[in-house]
Amino acid sequence: MTGTAPPWGLLAELTHACPLHCGYCSNPLELTRRSQEMSAAQWVDVFSQAADLGVLQTHLSGGEPLLRKDLDFIVAGADAAGVYTQLVTSGSGLTGTRLDTLADAGLRSVQLSVQHSDPAASDRLAGSRAFAAKETAAALVGKAGLPLGVNVVLHRHNLDALDDLVELALRWGADRIELANTQFYGWGLLNRDALLPSRDQLGRAAESVSRWRERLQGHMEIVWVAPDYFDGTAKPCMGGWGAISLTVTPDGTVLPCPAAATLPGLDPVNVRDHALRWIWEESKSFNLYRGTDWMTSPCRSCDRREQDFGGCRCQAFALTGDATRTDPACSLSPDHGALTALTLTGHVPGKPLVPRRPTVRATTATSRP
Repeated sequence: MTGTAPPWGLLAELTHACPLHCGYCSNPLELTRRSQEMSAAQWVDVFSQAADLGVLQTHLSGGEPLLRKDLDFIVAGADAAGVYTQLVTSGSGLTGTRLDTLADAGLRSVQLSVQHSDPAASDRLAGSRAFAAKETAAALVGKAGLPLGVNVVLHRHNLDALDDLVELALRWGADRIELANTQFYGWGLLNRDALLPSRDQLGRAAESVSRWRERLQGHMEIVWVAPDYFDGTAKPCMGGWGAISLTVTPDGTVLPCPAAATLPGLDPVNVRDHALRWIWEESKSFNLYRGTDWMTSPCRSCDRREQDFGGCRCQAFALTGDATRTDPACSLSPDHGALTALTLTGHVPGKPLVPRRPTVRATTATSRP
Protein backbone atom coordinates (compact mmCIF):
# COMPACT_ATOMS: atom_id res chain seq x y z
CA MET A 1 0.00 0.00 0.00
CA THR A 2 1.62 3.25 -1.11
CA GLY A 3 1.50 6.40 1.00
CA THR A 4 1.52 4.52 4.33
CA ALA A 5 2.97 6.68 7.11
CA PRO A 6 6.05 5.18 8.78
CA PRO A 7 5.97 3.72 12.29
CA TRP A 8 7.89 5.34 15.12
CA GLY A 9 7.82 2.55 17.71
CA LEU A 10 8.94 -1.09 17.79
CA LEU A 11 8.18 -3.65 20.48
CA ALA A 12 11.03 -6.17 20.33
CA GLU A 13 9.98 -9.36 22.10
CA LEU A 14 13.44 -10.86 22.46
CA THR A 15 12.29 -13.99 24.28
CA HIS A 16 9.18 -15.53 25.81
CA ALA A 17 11.22 -17.14 28.58
CA CYS A 18 10.55 -15.58 31.98
CA PRO A 19 11.31 -16.43 35.62
CA LEU A 20 7.91 -15.00 36.64
CA HIS A 21 4.54 -16.71 36.25
CA CYS A 22 2.12 -13.76 36.32
CA GLY A 23 -1.48 -14.81 35.82
CA TYR A 24 -2.32 -11.60 33.93
CA CYS A 25 0.44 -12.01 31.34
CA SER A 26 -0.64 -11.01 27.83
CA ASN A 27 1.90 -13.28 26.12
CA PRO A 28 0.32 -16.01 23.99
CA LEU A 29 -0.58 -19.35 25.56
CA GLU A 30 1.77 -21.05 23.09
CA LEU A 31 5.20 -19.56 23.72
CA THR A 32 8.15 -19.42 21.34
CA ARG A 33 10.91 -21.83 22.33
CA ARG A 34 14.47 -20.61 22.88
CA SER A 35 15.67 -22.71 19.96
CA GLN A 36 13.40 -20.68 17.65
CA GLU A 37 14.57 -17.25 18.79
CA MET A 38 16.38 -14.94 16.40
CA SER A 39 20.09 -14.45 16.95
CA ALA A 40 21.61 -11.15 18.01
CA ALA A 41 22.84 -10.59 14.45
CA GLN A 42 19.31 -11.01 13.14
CA TRP A 43 17.96 -8.56 15.71
CA VAL A 44 20.64 -6.05 14.76
CA ASP A 45 19.49 -6.33 11.16
CA VAL A 46 15.88 -5.78 12.29
CA PHE A 47 16.86 -2.55 14.05
CA SER A 48 18.77 -1.36 11.00
CA GLN A 49 15.71 -1.97 8.83
CA ALA A 50 13.45 -0.38 11.44
CA ALA A 51 15.53 2.78 11.59
CA ASP A 52 15.49 3.01 7.79
CA LEU A 53 11.71 2.66 7.95
CA GLY A 54 11.38 5.51 10.46
CA VAL A 55 11.33 3.81 13.87
CA LEU A 56 12.74 6.05 16.59
CA GLN A 57 12.47 3.92 19.73
CA THR A 58 12.20 0.32 20.82
CA HIS A 59 11.04 -1.46 23.94
CA LEU A 60 13.29 -4.45 24.52
CA SER A 61 10.84 -6.81 26.09
CA GLY A 62 9.82 -10.43 26.54
CA GLY A 63 9.30 -12.54 28.62
CA GLU A 64 12.42 -11.43 30.41
CA PRO A 65 15.00 -9.90 28.04
CA LEU A 66 17.76 -10.24 30.65
CA LEU A 67 17.69 -13.99 29.95
CA ARG A 68 19.32 -13.19 26.60
CA LYS A 69 23.05 -13.63 27.19
CA ASP A 70 23.65 -11.54 24.06
CA LEU A 71 21.46 -8.62 25.17
CA ASP A 72 24.38 -6.17 25.11
CA PHE A 73 25.01 -6.98 21.43
CA ILE A 74 21.34 -6.42 20.66
CA VAL A 75 21.33 -3.09 22.52
CA ALA A 76 24.48 -1.97 20.75
CA GLY A 77 22.95 -2.82 17.38
CA ALA A 78 19.83 -0.79 18.08
CA ASP A 79 21.89 2.14 19.35
CA ALA A 80 24.17 2.05 16.31
CA ALA A 81 21.07 2.25 14.12
CA GLY A 82 19.95 5.37 15.99
CA VAL A 83 17.04 3.70 17.77
CA TYR A 84 16.37 4.75 21.38
CA THR A 85 16.37 1.68 23.64
CA GLN A 86 14.31 1.02 26.75
CA LEU A 87 14.68 -2.23 28.67
CA VAL A 88 11.37 -3.64 29.93
CA THR A 89 12.26 -6.02 32.74
CA SER A 90 11.16 -7.76 35.93
CA GLY A 91 14.57 -6.90 37.36
CA SER A 92 15.39 -10.57 37.96
CA GLY A 93 19.04 -11.20 37.22
CA LEU A 94 20.07 -7.55 36.92
CA THR A 95 23.42 -6.78 38.51
CA GLY A 96 25.48 -3.62 38.58
CA THR A 97 28.01 -5.12 36.18
CA ARG A 98 25.30 -6.23 33.76
CA LEU A 99 23.63 -2.83 33.83
CA ASP A 100 26.94 -1.02 33.28
CA THR A 101 27.60 -3.24 30.26
CA LEU A 102 24.15 -2.51 28.84
CA ALA A 103 24.51 1.22 29.46
CA ASP A 104 27.90 1.23 27.74
CA ALA A 105 26.27 -0.58 24.82
CA GLY A 106 23.69 2.20 24.47
CA LEU A 107 20.78 1.40 26.80
CA ARG A 108 18.92 4.66 27.47
CA SER A 109 16.23 3.83 30.05
CA VAL A 110 14.67 1.04 32.10
CA GLN A 111 11.04 0.13 32.78
CA LEU A 112 10.66 -2.09 35.82
CA SER A 113 7.54 -4.16 36.46
CA VAL A 114 6.08 -4.58 39.94
CA GLN A 115 3.04 -6.62 40.91
CA HIS A 116 2.17 -5.12 44.33
CA SER A 117 3.57 -2.71 46.91
CA ASP A 118 3.64 -5.43 49.57
CA PRO A 119 6.60 -7.79 49.01
CA ALA A 120 4.71 -10.96 49.93
CA ALA A 121 1.71 -10.05 47.78
CA SER A 122 4.00 -9.08 44.90
CA ASP A 123 5.80 -12.41 45.07
CA ARG A 124 2.51 -14.27 45.22
CA LEU A 125 1.16 -12.54 42.12
CA ALA A 126 4.46 -13.01 40.28
CA GLY A 127 4.63 -16.68 41.20
CA SER A 128 8.24 -16.10 42.20
CA ARG A 129 10.26 -14.50 44.99
CA ALA A 130 11.10 -11.52 42.82
CA PHE A 131 10.32 -8.41 44.88
CA ALA A 132 13.77 -8.15 46.45
CA ALA A 133 15.35 -8.32 42.99
CA LYS A 134 13.08 -5.50 41.83
CA GLU A 135 14.15 -3.32 44.75
CA THR A 136 17.78 -4.01 43.95
CA ALA A 137 17.23 -3.31 40.27
CA ALA A 138 15.60 0.06 41.01
CA ALA A 139 18.58 1.08 43.14
CA LEU A 140 21.01 -0.01 40.43
CA VAL A 141 19.20 1.98 37.75
CA GLY A 142 19.26 5.06 39.97
CA LYS A 143 22.97 4.61 40.66
CA ALA A 144 23.65 4.29 36.94
CA GLY A 145 21.81 7.56 36.29
CA LEU A 146 19.34 6.04 33.83
CA PRO A 147 15.69 7.14 33.70
CA LEU A 148 13.48 4.68 35.58
CA GLY A 149 9.85 3.89 34.86
CA VAL A 150 7.71 1.59 36.99
CA ASN A 151 4.95 -0.43 35.36
CA VAL A 152 2.05 -1.96 37.28
CA VAL A 153 -0.63 -4.13 35.69
CA LEU A 154 -3.74 -3.41 37.74
CA HIS A 155 -6.53 -5.85 38.61
CA ARG A 156 -8.75 -6.93 41.48
CA HIS A 157 -5.81 -8.14 43.55
CA ASN A 158 -3.79 -4.90 43.64
CA LEU A 159 -6.08 -1.96 42.74
CA ASP A 160 -6.70 -1.18 46.39
CA ALA A 161 -2.94 -0.75 46.87
CA LEU A 162 -2.67 2.02 44.26
CA ASP A 163 -1.62 4.72 46.76
CA ASP A 164 1.08 2.46 48.17
CA LEU A 165 2.27 1.62 44.66
CA VAL A 166 2.74 5.30 43.81
CA GLU A 167 4.63 5.81 47.07
CA LEU A 168 6.79 2.80 46.22
CA ALA A 169 7.67 4.31 42.83
CA LEU A 170 8.61 7.55 44.57
CA ARG A 171 10.88 5.71 47.04
CA TRP A 172 12.53 3.90 44.15
CA GLY A 173 13.25 7.21 42.42
CA ALA A 174 11.06 6.58 39.39
CA ASP A 175 10.54 9.32 36.83
CA ARG A 176 7.32 7.72 35.65
CA ILE A 177 4.76 5.19 36.80
CA GLU A 178 2.40 3.48 34.38
CA LEU A 179 -0.76 2.18 36.00
CA ALA A 180 -2.15 -0.08 33.29
CA ASN A 181 -5.40 -1.90 33.91
CA THR A 182 -5.25 -5.50 32.71
CA GLN A 183 -5.72 -6.13 29.01
CA PHE A 184 -7.48 -9.47 28.67
CA TYR A 185 -5.33 -11.37 26.19
CA GLY A 186 -3.30 -14.55 26.62
CA TRP A 187 -3.09 -15.63 30.23
CA GLY A 188 -5.01 -12.50 31.24
CA LEU A 189 -8.02 -13.69 29.24
CA LEU A 190 -7.68 -17.17 30.70
CA ASN A 191 -7.77 -15.64 34.21
CA ARG A 192 -10.36 -12.95 33.53
CA ASP A 193 -12.89 -14.20 36.10
CA ALA A 194 -10.27 -13.95 38.84
CA LEU A 195 -8.82 -10.62 37.68
CA LEU A 196 -11.88 -8.47 36.93
CA PRO A 197 -12.11 -5.62 39.44
CA SER A 198 -15.30 -4.13 40.80
CA ARG A 199 -16.58 -0.78 39.59
CA ASP A 200 -16.13 0.58 43.12
CA GLN A 201 -12.47 -0.42 43.07
CA LEU A 202 -11.91 1.32 39.76
CA GLY A 203 -13.71 4.44 40.92
CA ARG A 204 -11.53 4.72 44.02
CA ALA A 205 -8.39 4.08 41.99
CA ALA A 206 -9.25 6.75 39.41
CA GLU A 207 -9.84 9.28 42.21
CA SER A 208 -6.47 8.40 43.71
CA VAL A 209 -4.75 8.90 40.36
CA SER A 210 -6.29 12.38 40.08
CA ARG A 211 -5.06 13.32 43.55
CA TRP A 212 -1.55 12.03 42.90
CA ARG A 213 -1.31 13.78 39.55
CA GLU A 214 -2.16 17.09 41.18
CA ARG A 215 0.28 16.49 44.02
CA LEU A 216 3.19 15.24 41.88
CA GLN A 217 2.80 17.51 38.86
CA GLY A 218 6.26 18.17 37.45
CA HIS A 219 7.87 15.62 39.76
CA MET A 220 6.79 12.19 38.52
CA GLU A 221 4.66 11.37 35.49
CA ILE A 222 1.62 9.21 36.23
CA VAL A 223 0.09 7.32 33.32
CA TRP A 224 -3.34 5.78 33.86
CA VAL A 225 -4.36 3.25 31.22
CA ALA A 226 -8.14 3.04 31.58
CA PRO A 227 -9.80 -0.39 31.61
CA ASP A 228 -11.38 -1.18 28.24
CA TYR A 229 -14.19 -3.21 29.74
CA PHE A 230 -15.64 -0.51 31.97
CA ASP A 231 -15.73 3.03 30.58
CA GLY A 232 -17.74 2.56 27.36
CA THR A 233 -15.04 4.03 25.14
CA ALA A 234 -13.10 1.97 22.62
CA LYS A 235 -9.37 2.67 22.39
CA PRO A 236 -7.59 2.81 19.03
CA CYS A 237 -5.62 -0.42 18.78
CA MET A 238 -1.95 0.54 19.22
CA GLY A 239 -2.87 4.04 18.05
CA GLY A 240 -4.57 2.50 15.02
CA TRP A 241 -3.87 -0.83 13.30
CA GLY A 242 -0.60 -0.52 11.39
CA ALA A 243 -0.44 3.19 12.15
CA ILE A 244 2.40 4.00 14.53
CA SER A 245 4.07 0.81 15.80
CA LEU A 246 4.87 -2.80 15.11
CA THR A 247 5.81 -5.87 17.17
CA VAL A 248 8.51 -8.40 16.33
CA THR A 249 8.17 -11.68 18.21
CA PRO A 250 11.11 -13.85 19.37
CA ASP A 251 11.11 -15.92 16.17
CA GLY A 252 10.87 -12.88 13.86
CA THR A 253 7.14 -12.84 13.16
CA VAL A 254 6.03 -9.24 12.62
CA LEU A 255 2.64 -8.20 14.04
CA PRO A 256 0.59 -4.99 14.12
CA CYS A 257 0.11 -5.53 17.87
CA PRO A 258 1.38 -8.03 20.47
CA ALA A 259 -1.87 -10.05 20.58
CA ALA A 260 -2.59 -10.09 16.84
CA ALA A 261 -1.37 -13.66 16.34
CA THR A 262 -4.66 -14.86 17.85
CA LEU A 263 -6.66 -13.50 14.90
CA PRO A 264 -7.80 -15.92 12.17
CA GLY A 265 -6.75 -15.27 8.59
CA LEU A 266 -4.02 -12.82 9.53
CA ASP A 267 -1.17 -14.73 7.82
CA PRO A 268 1.62 -12.77 9.56
CA VAL A 269 4.97 -12.51 7.82
CA ASN A 270 8.41 -13.23 9.26
CA VAL A 271 11.21 -10.69 8.98
CA ARG A 272 13.58 -13.52 8.09
CA ASP A 273 11.57 -14.00 4.88
CA HIS A 274 10.63 -10.44 3.87
CA ALA A 275 12.00 -6.94 4.37
CA LEU A 276 10.48 -5.01 7.24
CA ARG A 277 9.45 -2.16 4.93
CA TRP A 278 7.52 -4.53 2.67
CA ILE A 279 5.82 -6.10 5.69
CA TRP A 280 4.80 -2.69 7.03
CA GLU A 281 3.62 -1.26 3.72
CA GLU A 282 2.42 -4.21 1.64
CA SER A 283 1.67 -7.30 3.72
CA LYS A 284 -1.86 -8.56 4.22
CA SER A 285 -1.49 -8.63 8.00
CA PHE A 286 -0.73 -4.91 8.25
CA ASN A 287 -3.35 -3.82 5.74
CA LEU A 288 -6.20 -6.06 6.87
CA TYR A 289 -7.59 -3.55 9.41
CA ARG A 290 -5.59 -0.45 8.51
CA GLY A 291 -7.61 2.74 8.11
CA THR A 292 -11.41 2.59 7.89
CA ASP A 293 -12.32 0.84 4.61
CA TRP A 294 -12.62 -2.56 6.30
CA MET A 295 -15.22 -1.35 8.79
CA THR A 296 -18.74 -2.70 9.13
CA SER A 297 -21.73 -1.00 10.72
CA PRO A 298 -21.97 0.88 13.06
CA CYS A 299 -18.29 1.87 12.77
CA ARG A 300 -18.49 2.62 9.05
CA SER A 301 -20.79 5.62 9.55
CA CYS A 302 -19.61 6.63 13.05
CA ASP A 303 -18.09 10.07 13.68
CA ARG A 304 -15.46 8.39 15.90
CA ARG A 305 -14.13 6.08 13.19
CA GLU A 306 -11.03 8.23 12.56
CA GLN A 307 -10.36 8.43 16.31
CA ASP A 308 -10.84 4.91 17.66
CA PHE A 309 -10.63 2.97 14.34
CA GLY A 310 -13.29 0.60 15.63
CA GLY A 311 -11.36 -0.23 18.78
CA CYS A 312 -9.26 -3.33 19.37
CA ARG A 313 -9.51 -6.11 16.78
CA CYS A 314 -8.14 -8.72 19.17
CA GLN A 315 -10.67 -7.76 21.82
CA ALA A 316 -13.51 -7.82 19.30
CA PHE A 317 -12.48 -11.34 18.30
CA ALA A 318 -12.00 -12.53 21.89
CA LEU A 319 -15.45 -11.30 22.93
CA THR A 320 -17.52 -11.96 19.80
CA GLY A 321 -15.58 -14.45 17.68
CA ASP A 322 -15.52 -11.91 14.81
CA ALA A 323 -12.54 -9.58 14.41
CA THR A 324 -14.50 -7.25 12.09
CA ARG A 325 -17.16 -6.34 14.64
CA THR A 326 -17.16 -3.14 16.62
CA ASP A 327 -15.11 -3.54 19.79
CA PRO A 328 -17.70 -4.36 22.49
CA ALA A 329 -15.90 -1.90 24.78
CA CYS A 330 -17.60 0.87 22.77
CA SER A 331 -20.98 1.93 24.14
CA LEU A 332 -22.27 2.06 20.53
CA SER A 333 -21.42 -1.57 19.85
CA PRO A 334 -24.37 -3.95 19.52
CA ASP A 335 -22.40 -6.29 21.80
CA HIS A 336 -21.76 -3.73 24.53
CA GLY A 337 -24.61 -4.96 26.71
CA ALA A 338 -23.02 -8.37 27.09
CA LEU A 339 -19.76 -6.76 28.14
CA THR A 340 -21.54 -4.57 30.67
CA ALA A 341 -23.18 -7.65 32.15
CA LEU A 342 -19.77 -9.29 32.38
CA THR A 343 -18.28 -6.39 34.36
CA LEU A 344 -21.17 -6.57 36.80
CA THR A 345 -21.12 -10.33 37.34
CA GLY A 346 -17.93 -11.67 35.76
CA HIS A 347 -15.73 -11.93 38.85
CA VAL A 348 -15.88 -15.31 40.52
CA PRO A 349 -15.05 -14.87 44.25
CA GLY A 350 -12.30 -17.16 45.41
CA LYS A 351 -11.36 -18.34 41.92
CA PRO A 352 -7.57 -18.79 41.93
CA LEU A 353 -5.25 -17.32 39.34
CA VAL A 354 -3.78 -19.85 36.94
CA PRO A 355 -0.05 -19.02 36.81
CA ARG A 356 1.64 -18.52 33.47
CA ARG A 357 3.44 -21.76 32.75
CA PRO A 358 6.28 -21.32 30.26
CA THR A 359 6.76 -24.09 27.70
CA VAL A 360 10.35 -22.96 27.13
CA ARG A 361 13.53 -23.57 29.06
CA ALA A 362 14.59 -20.31 30.67
CA THR A 363 18.18 -21.47 31.20
CA THR A 364 19.09 -22.27 27.60
CA ALA A 365 21.75 -19.85 26.38
CA THR A 366 21.35 -17.99 23.11
CA SER A 367 24.42 -17.91 20.89
CA ARG A 368 26.24 -14.71 20.12
CA PRO A 369 26.59 -13.43 16.58
